[in-house]
This record gives sequence, structure tokens and C-alpha cells, in this order.
Amino acid sequence: MARVNSSGWQPAAEGVDPRRVPQRLLFTGMSMPAIGLGTFGSDSVSGEAVAAAVGGAAAVGYRHFDCAAVYGNEHLIGPVLQQVMAGGVRREELWITSKLWNDRHAEAEVIPAFLQSLRALQMEYLDLYLVHWPFPNHHAPGVDVSSRDLHARPYSHLRFMQTWRQLEKLVDQGLVRHIGTSNMTIPKLELLLQEARIQPAANEMELHPHFQQPELFDYVRRHGIEPIGYSPIGSPARPDRDRTPEDSVDIEDPVVVEIARRHGVHPAVICVKWAVQRGQTPIPFSTNRRNYLANLQAVLSDPLSAAEMQAIAALDRNCRLIKGQVFLWKAGQDWRDLWDEAGVIVQS
Repeated sequence: MARVNSSGWQPAAEGVDPRRVPQRLLFTGMSMPAIGLGTFGSDSVSGEAVAAAVGGAAAVGYRHFDCAAVYGNEHLIGPVLQQVMAGGVRREELWITSKLWNDRHAEAEVIPAFLQSLRALQMEYLDLYLVHWPFPNHHAPGVDVSSRDLHARPYSHLRFMQTWRQLEKLVDQGLVRHIGTSNMTIPKLELLLQEARIQPAANEMELHPHFQQPELFDYVRRHGIEPIGYSPIGSPARPDRDRTPEDSVDIEDPVVVEIARRHGVHPAVICVKWAVQRGQTPIPFSTNRRNYLANLQAVLSDPLSAAEMQAIAALDRNCRLIKGQVFLWKAGQDWRDLWDEAGVIVQS
């Protein structure tokens, strides 16, 4: 029988034993659950619904939660995490990530921004803190793809390192266990690794069957950086600003659909299975209990065969869904300038 405590948080009897969830060993020797719950509501899901999903996901066995200041819901997630711990989950069993938003990159802003997230999440420390985007280019919530920050500017390694030094101070102070990057490219990571006193433990990046980023994936793994994959099922609920006519749909791919039929699961579950078996840490988002439970169960049973893994590896279309147009810094610019596709940081 499920146990109910005074907080109202209830571990689900039909959930997954968190001790069975695969772990990623980081360069520090600490481990991180190899699947997490994303908390970005795609501008369409209320913060209350996301917070409720965090509680529900914890009840079925999730221990890894990927948060960010810009999602606007950390103050709602914090009380739920307190309920989870009051229900018997120890803090050290949880893995809590947050991210520094673009308008807080200035040296004097980084630590106050972190402390704001720490207080909102009602934690004494975080497990991972990421620089959300390498650009200090802000955009308001819900803007369309044509929106631009009037103060936007290209990537500056000098400015990024000033931000990074503040994250290193947070580690020194014991406020965060690991620091990392998000939406980085190999040229930018090369510079960071040359100068960082504390190396990034993870790089959060878009990863799904139609966008596998093999070069970047191999690079971060080779340098002891864990690839955390967002949009692991192809982000079907992403904002309209992130949609273009050429986008493909992973869960409608005939190969994925056929593998799902053989396993008797939804195609989204196959995308999650593939991600974990490949060696990345997916953070799928859902407020639907059936879906987030299925995603967690997927990593514990009925693995994909070598032939199925090879079949999915062959599906890569280099189809980036989260293109980041709102972070561009001049008129008439192509979104590819954000991603250094020629192997050189675009600064003009």
C-alpha cells in the first residue's frame, strides 16, 4: 500500500524504484540519474501544472529535475520538493538543476541570480547550475521569432569567462556541486576548457533521433562532460516561434513507429530508450502521469536491440528544432550563426 504522510505527498505503489534507474558518473565521482523531468512548460502549461507534475514524477520514482529561472515556475516547484523530502526522500537522493538566464550574465548579477533560484527552489544547495545560453541576449516570455533584444551582441569569450568565474565561486562556497553549459558549440567549449579552473560537468543540448549532433556528442563525452539532451522526443509542444516548415517529427518517423509497434509502446518511449542507451541523459517534459511514468519505465526494461539502435542512428537529419532566432544580434542574420557550423565562432 502507498504511504501517505502529513504533507500530502504520496509515493505511488506502481512507480519505479529509483535505485534501479541508471546513473551517469560525473568527473567529480558523483552520480546523476540518467533520466530527468524537464520543467519548461513551452509558454502554454501553467506553473502550477508543472509543479504538480514534479510531485507526481517524484511519486513514481523520478529524482532528477531540470529547472531554470526563465521558466518562471521555480517558486512553485520549491514547495513541492519540500513535500517530497517531508515524505521521506532524502535531499542527497535528488538531483536539482537550475540555469542562469541571459539577462544576468554580468559579474555582479550571477551570484544574486543563483541565490534567487536557490531560495525559490527552497534548497540549501543545487546539484548543477548551467549557463542557459552563451549569449547575454534576453527576450521577454512569449515573444515571436522576429523579436530581438535591442542590446543583443555576439558571443564574447572574455565576457563568458567573467560569468564562468562567478559560477566557480558558487562551487567554492558549497552552494552548487557542479557547474555546466547549455547550447554551446565545440569552438566555444574549446576556449572554455582551456581557461576554466573548474570544468563543466555537463552540457545541455538538443538531442533526438532526427538531431543527434554526433560530433558535439562525441566531443563532450571525450572531455568528461555529460550530454544532457533536451527535446528528446522532438519537442511536439514547443512554442510556435521554434517551428519552421522544414521541421520533421521524430515520433512520426516510420522506423521509430515500427520499433514502437514491436515493443508495444508509444514512439516517444522509443526515443527515450534510445537516448539513455546511447549514453545521453534525456529530460523529457510532460504533465501527463501516464507519459512521464512510461518514460521512466522505458529505461528499466525491454532494451532496444543493437539492430534497432543502428536503425535509429541512421535517422539523423540534422534537424535542429530549437534554432534560437530570438538570440541573434543584427538584422537579416541567419540562425545558423548562433551555432558556429563552420567550426569558427561567428562574431560579426
